[in-house]
Amino acid sequence: MPNPVIHFEIVGKDGPKSQKFYADLFDWHVDANNPMDYGMVDTHAQGINGGITAGDRPTGTTIYVQVPDLQASLDKAESLGGKTVMPPTEIPGAVTMAMFADPDGTVVGLILDQPQ
Repeated sequence: MPNPVIHFEIVGKDGPKSQKFYADLFDWHVDANNPMDYGMVDTHAQGINGGITAGDRPTGTTIYVQVPDLQASLDKAESLGGKTVMPPTEIPGAVTMAMFADPDGTVVGLILDQPQ
C-alpha cells in the first residue's frame, strides 16, 4: 500500500514573518500559540495541512510521508542510496518522526503511522 504525504513544513529565516506571508498569500489559518512558536497551518481546504517555522536548518520546504515503521523506511532509503538525517525521534505529545536525504540531498520527513 502506498504511503501518503500528510504534512508539509516551510522553514524560513524569520518564523513569524514567514507565517504572516503565507497566511496572507493563501488565506491559511496559522496558529503559532505553542511553546515552540511552530506555526500549525490549517489550509481550510482539500489537501494536507502543514507548519511554518524558523530554525537552524536551511530554508526550504519539506514533505512528510506517513509510514508504519520509521527504521525500516530509513533502512530502505539507505539501501537505495539515501542517508539518514534524523533517526527516529519522539516529540512528546506531538509526533514520532525521522528524516532522510535522497541521493541528491533532498530531505524528506517520515511520520510514524499511529493506530487509530
